[in-house]
Amino acid sequence: MSDKKTVTVKLVRSPIGTRASHRATVAGLGLRKLNSTSVLEDTPAVRGMINKIAYLVQVL
Repeated sequence: MSDKKTVTVKLVRSPIGTRASHRATVAGLGLRKLNSTSVLEDTPAVRGMINKIAYLVQVL
């Protein structure tokens, strides 16, 4: 078991029609299809990515 904090992110809106950098951020978080989830290490970089596309994702 790791002692690192994690955050789970779920894609709830389609990135179609959004800026290219936002689509790249979605891919960078490991999200592909709608309702897909990704468990990520809770770092400032990941938090910044989540904040950038907050209108597309939900933190579980």
